[in-house]
Amino acid sequence: MGSESKPLFDAAEIADWLDLRAVPDAERDENGRLPTYGDRFRRALRLRGLVTLKHRLGSAEAVISQALAVMAMSAEGKNWITEYLPEGLLAEYETADPDVVRAAHELMNEIGAPGWAADALLGLDDEGLEIARRLESDLVMDVTPRAIVALVAALIGPNEGGPDQRSTISLCAGLGELLLGMGGGPYEGLRGHGELVAVEPDPLLRKLLRYRLMSYEAGSIDVCASPSDLDIPYAWGQVPGAPDTFSHADIVLADPPYVSGEHERDAEGPLWWAEEAVRRLRPGGRAYVVVPTWTLTRTSGTGLASVRTPTVSARQALLERGCVEAIIQLPRRIHPFRTGAEYGLLVLRPPSPDPGPVRLVDADRIAQRKGGTGDEEWIDEVVRMTRVGLASDRDSDAASDADDGQPTDSVPDPQDARDVPVLASGAGSEQLLDNRSVLPSHRLTASEKQVDHFEETLTARRVTAAAMPQLRDWLGDMGIAKREAPIRHRKLDQYLRAGQLTLLNGHRVKDTDIGDAGLPVIGREEMLGELPVGVRCISPEDLSAYPSAKITEQGDVVLLAEHGVRCQVDAAGGCVLLAPVQGLRIAAYRGHVRALAEDEPVRPDALWMRPYSLARLLQAPRNQHRGSGSLVRRVSVRDMDLPQLPADEVAELEKILAEAERLRAEVRRQLDALDRLAERVSAGVADGDLALRRR
Repeated sequence: MGSESKPLFDAAEIADWLDLRAVPDAERDENGRLPTYGDRFRRALRLRGLVTLKHRLGSAEAVISQALAVMAMSAEGKNWITEYLPEGLLAEYETADPDVVRAAHELMNEIGAPGWAADALLGLDDEGLEIARRLESDLVMDVTPRAIVALVAALIGPNEGGPDQRSTISLCAGLGELLLGMGGGPYEGLRGHGELVAVEPDPLLRKLLRYRLMSYEAGSIDVCASPSDLDIPYAWGQVPGAPDTFSHADIVLADPPYVSGEHERDAEGPLWWAEEAVRRLRPGGRAYVVVPTWTLTRTSGTGLASVRTPTVSARQALLERGCVEAIIQLPRRIHPFRTGAEYGLLVLRPPSPDPGPVRLVDADRIAQRKGGTGDEEWIDEVVRMTRVGLASDRDSDAASDADDGQPTDSVPDPQDARDVPVLASGAGSEQLLDNRSVLPSHRLTASEKQVDHFEETLTARRVTAAAMPQLRDWLGDMGIAKREAPIRHRKLDQYLRAGQLTLLNGHRVKDTDIGDAGLPVIGREEMLGELPVGVRCISPEDLSAYPSAKITEQGDVVLLAEHGVRCQVDAAGGCVLLAPVQGLRIAAYRGHVRALAEDEPVRPDALWMRPYSLARLLQAPRNQHRGSGSLVRRVSVRDMDLPQLPADEVAELEKILAEAERLRAEVRRQLDALDRLAERVSAGVADGDLALRRR
């Protein structure tokens, strides 16, 4: 066929010929067969056919809707009485494009079941992602990630058969990922899982969800348009019967479709759905709500800037009513399409007059240690840490069964999980109702594990003495002892609100206003050591265009809280801070410097903290890991903490750190001098202008 220059071949014959060659390094399927290049060729043909259908029908959604209608009727629809079929299903099935019908049947025959074929068409498995990309479908962008589905299913535990079967309401059901994920496997169905109902406000998603449920032979699950529909008497289950309501359930699921910062001031934001989930719970039930982490970090501000948004009010109400059982910070980049957004999972319970502690779990830290989000080990670890130690009213036998034999008396790493009270039990104790972030990575902290600080410090002193013998007297005079009494810590937010510290935010300055004369600027490059301070400057005239730009004073601590914490002390002052660099000013330090300059008597307890001590304590390992953010890990300055030290210890620490900084600066000058000497000698020899000879 075709012409001599452009011959045409039968596609089926080409695929059969390519079947003779297996794909290298591929894994065998369940029948022991190796995939071939013929399989890939047939898949490419099918994808190209779907793309052609998309252009013919006008949109990817039209192709998907018609194909799902065919799959729904093939699986269960033909066994239903017509009047009980979802509205519009029969009409869409009968008017579906013949090529769509053929493509749907080919997909079902290849994959083996209508439900799995529906998942592939919707982009809910690996092959389906390629179909979604070719069709340019946006539906896959908002689906709940498979790792979150697996985590929620593991937290729910077995729910199939038996007298203790629990009912389920899925709010914001989307395409039903969380609902179908309870089936025990990769969407194996929901037979025997008790009473089920879904709520989905979006009309297109609601229709596709009905079709998908029917493809899994779960068409008896009702799908509503609004939570208020659950309160209307209705013959639930698509079968004739006495009208009733389905207003409450033992399990409530929700994954509101919001991304970072969206709907923060809306009354029906992500946490509105969390409140609705709690309202729908039966006594002893549990709700699992996926929320963006910004809902956990927002505060109402302080003083005149205090603004309580609906998001902050909803979170406060959930905590005050004792509805929050656990807050799980999910691993970064867990969403394959929204890689810049971070997510958390709220485990909620019915209101209680006596709020119990909330279990905070940093699943991001656990996943990094276990090998990333692709490894299921982190899910098992998170489930164990979420269950251990919780004050729960669930049946103990059921809980032990759900734990799969895991020990219930093990104590988790305090950096991974810890119980935090909603209300403080004593003055100065930590509590969640303190108008600060409740994100686990911002709250969880612990001393370095298995580290003897006394022995490590003595070893460091010996190493320094061996490397720098001239410092032995200074090192020998350094008094170091083990602390007997425990030390308490306070968050920086408390010092900021008390006025003992002032936070200086960096400003955004146009690159064209940065030159080589004027006031030095300190930005990311200076903090990372890529440029020395003073190379980049801004003239006072250009600076006048930025009235809110902050200029440092002597003793200010400059910090960059991205991918860890980096601090340095501005010993002279007069520098302009560029975002994202921030500054901390010790309020009492200016008076202390003035007193020293005027030879006034200085009380030993005049300063609660000093610059070099503050800089080093902020960089301690206990503060370094408090980062959050999917792309850029930022540490919350307000959630860092400092030990409450006596004034004489702060003064002694400052003397040691200031002298160490002076010595480091001297060593840096020596290294710079040697580097310059080596550079000039080699450059002169390279250009042929220098001749080296031994004297």
